[in-house]
Amino acid sequence: MTDSSTSNSSHHETGKSLWQRWIDRIRPKPDSSEALHQVFADAEDNQVIGAESRIMLEGVLRMAELTAGKVMVAAARMDLINIDASLDESLHQVIDTAHSRFPVFEGERDNIIGILLAKDLLKLQRAPALNIRTLLRPPVFIPESKGLNDLLRDFRNTRNHMALVVDEFGRVAGLITIEDVLEQIVGDIEDEFDEQDDAGDIYALVDGSFRVSGDTAIDRVEEAFETSIFTPDEAEPQENRFDTIGGFIAHAMGHVPRRGELFEINGLRFQVLLTKAGAVKWFKVFAVQANTVQTPQQTDKAP
Repeated sequence: MTDSSTSNSSHHETGKSLWQRWIDRIRPKPDSSEALHQVFADAEDNQVIGAESRIMLEGVLRMAELTAGKVMVAAARMDLINIDASLDESLHQVIDTAHSRFPVFEGERDNIIGILLAKDLLKLQRAPALNIRTLLRPPVFIPESKGLNDLLRDFRNTRNHMALVVDEFGRVAGLITIEDVLEQIVGDIEDEFDEQDDAGDIYALVDGSFRVSGDTAIDRVEEAFETSIFTPDEAEPQENRFDTIGGFIAHAMGHVPRRGELFEINGLRFQVLLTKAGAVKWFKVFAVQANTVQTPQQTDKAP
């Protein structure tokens, strides 16, 4: 009876194997990322998965091919805290940038000595004898070539949320956070300023001013406000012109604008509302003088 059972089992496995080979012959398994993308597309078409699920699955594939160097915030755009700065100055920087973690340097910007969590500054209120140096956490350094899959696993295992990226010469090339990695899968992780980001780039506000995204094209701003960012006598050389209003203002100010900073040009005053990843996300724009600026044309009203 045992021999018969064994024989039947073996025959069943052989038959299953032959059947599986036949199935594989008429419907081969995907053997490349392009084939997998097609599988996801077919699954969505057949309503096996939804559009959002397909986007995330494709994001997982895309993330597997990316490295930290491709996603990092470049060193020039990093918000750093100087260990020698006063506590008041550091607090203002934390408030203005609204980050939760900051690399702290001493002397040169490349000399990162630790990571400061914004919430740890609250400890100074209860224990004035402490100083920022005592609150620092060890920095984590990774090479530019580190894959995002491996980095995400490290973030999860160590419960660390930020890493500094170094180039082949050991210099700090940028930083990357767990949010930067996850955004490769789920898209931008937005906040209250980003809720209407897909509805347009210029919004009318109830106080008569306007909210303008930093990546709005300069031509769009000029057309909407019926003005010229570049006056004839102060025109920038063509090679120095920027495509976006945020890039132009950062260049004109000589640094990455911080929340609350103001910039005026040709009757328009730009106030920084939000910065993210070393760039301006939103400006508040209003006329320097009454009736100086016309109402932007075809502008969506902010909620």
